[in-house]
Amino acid sequence: MAEIQPIRGWRYGAGLSAQIDRLVSPLFDVVSPRQREALYQNPLNSIHLSVPRGDDPAGQALARLREWQQAGVLRQDELPGIYVYYQYFRLPGSPREYCRKGFMCHIRATDWAENVVLRHENTLPAAVNDRAELLARTEFESSATHGLYRDEDFDLEPYLDEAMRSPLYETEEDYQGARDVLAVIQDADVIRHFQRVLAAREVILADGHHRYEGSLAYRQARRAAVGDAYTGHEAWNFHLMYLTNAAADDLRILPTHRLLLDLPGIADAAELLARLEPYFTIITLDDPYDLPERIAGKPWAFGLYLGEGEVYKIRLRPEVHAQLDWPTTEEVKNLDLAVLHFFVLEKVLGIVGSEAQRQWPGVAYVRNFPECLTRVNKGEARAAFITNEVSMAEVERVCHSGAVMPAKSTFFFPKTIGGFLFSSIADEETNAPFTDVFRA
Repeated sequence: MAEIQPIRGWRYGAGLSAQIDRLVSPLFDVVSPRQREALYQNPLNSIHLSVPRGDDPAGQALARLREWQQAGVLRQDELPGIYVYYQYFRLPGSPREYCRKGFMCHIRATDWAENVVLRHENTLPAAVNDRAELLARTEFESSATHGLYRDEDFDLEPYLDEAMRSPLYETEEDYQGARDVLAVIQDADVIRHFQRVLAAREVILADGHHRYEGSLAYRQARRAAVGDAYTGHEAWNFHLMYLTNAAADDLRILPTHRLLLDLPGIADAAELLARLEPYFTIITLDDPYDLPERIAGKPWAFGLYLGEGEVYKIRLRPEVHAQLDWPTTEEVKNLDLAVLHFFVLEKVLGIVGSEAQRQWPGVAYVRNFPECLTRVNKGEARAAFITNEVSMAEVERVCHSGAVMPAKSTFFFPKTIGGFLFSSIADEETNAPFTDVFRA
């Protein structure tokens, strides 16, 4: 099953640790243009490595990396370790402080067909190529993807908690309001225990499908280049991943609502409701802010907001569910979002097939509920479909069925941050000191 390895992590030098809040950055696929421009103003911010810009972005990242390494901006730890990463956060409307516990290390990059790392969504080729090019030029990973393993006994958590008694550094508050803390485990016996636990498990990829596939593409190219000299121990066989326990209560998945910017072929709200009626029961409500509560925990139920005075709860009529004839598994067909995409996007709006829906520019994916209402009120969108969150159990069922979810089904919160820890997959890491100690 999963093979993990400790790494000799690259981190910002000791003199910069106190500035870590100014050096970390959001992941490349969630950073907004406004955030991006603000971060670029800091010449030492990690965004210059994770989302480089210019005529030759990957080349710019490589030049910046070499400059930082030579100047001591980034320094490599001498001993290999597993890096413990905790994120403390709160959710709107709740007084509870959550703590998502996990650790960062290298994991062998295995093809999807090997069923070691499992995916739950498809990728866009252009984004994969972008990540693969950056990795090929720099041989450096600036942000960990997020993987999930399941351990009902919580075998590793005591070691994580112990390491957290001596943190390396922490943020005051990152861009999403979370407090991030980093520590390291360098005890060889403990690291080997982590390896044994993960060797008995598969990993579900929560976030970072494009970066992971970029690693697969680079690994395939390097393996083809070395031919018969391939050993399997080369550093480029591995990928930086943040691993968390799927059994933990602090693993949160937030809903992603669907904002319809266009309703092709539909003149007004009355016509939309008439087209929905054969598939859904429709209940008129007074207050749009009641929608999340009215649909909470109800399968195949959605909020529908069409503007002032046009607030509805809709729920699929059970007898029509059999019409969902996409060539996928029952685990996917039972998802709320599969129901929404099939009966609303396909049957009502005529956007036929999951691939056409992924490419259709008439839908926006919005996580902020009030934003959905505001954009409809401003005329920026014609309808907002409010959804429930996907559960971890549903993610696991879909992954084990071998299928993938509709686009933008999950939003694991909080996101990991870039720049907290870097790792190298360059050739010199293959036989770095102590590497043999941890090989399978």
